[in-house]
Amino acid sequence: MSTTQSERLRELLEPLVTSQGLDLEEIAVDSVGRKRVLRVVVDSDTGADLDQIADVSRALSAKLDEDDAMGAGEYTLEVGTPGAERLLKEHRHYVRAVDRLVKFQLTDCGELVARILTVDDEGLDLEVPGVKGRKATARRIAFSDIDKARVQVEFNRKDKNEEEA
Repeated sequence: MSTTQSERLRELLEPLVTSQGLDLEEIAVDSVGRKRVLRVVVDSDTGADLDQIADVSRALSAKLDEDDAMGAGEYTLEVGTPGAERLLKEHRHYVRAVDRLVKFQLTDCGELVARILTVDDEGLDLEVPGVKGRKATARRIAFSDIDKARVQVEFNRKDKNEEEA
């Protein structure tokens, strides 16, 4: 997809997504055989439920039907939310990941897995889990020290209320 088409789609669709109380996170057009698939990823600070996804999908479909941004030919519109192991790119992504375990690739080629405690304009306050019975430690990293960050899925994490009981 050309940058021009991507920019045009974003300009066309972002106001509709925003009017639904969501953020437009990503747009991608992929070819699947002879068909094209337009994937739109949306999110909000509180997440997006199925009703919101359906509403924004109908609004985007109607707008795309009246505009030629996708050009001639068939395509499928898929609207969804970021996956469980989402890549953190924007400041708002880090804010939404507070209290989540994140794997960081640092600019000094190091790697760190830690829980985000707080986020401000300069960086993150983290809790680095202890190893082999050791206590967790606090750490601060600046956004400029982060090359990549991805949320990790936790299957057996205890709820704070369970830990306090």
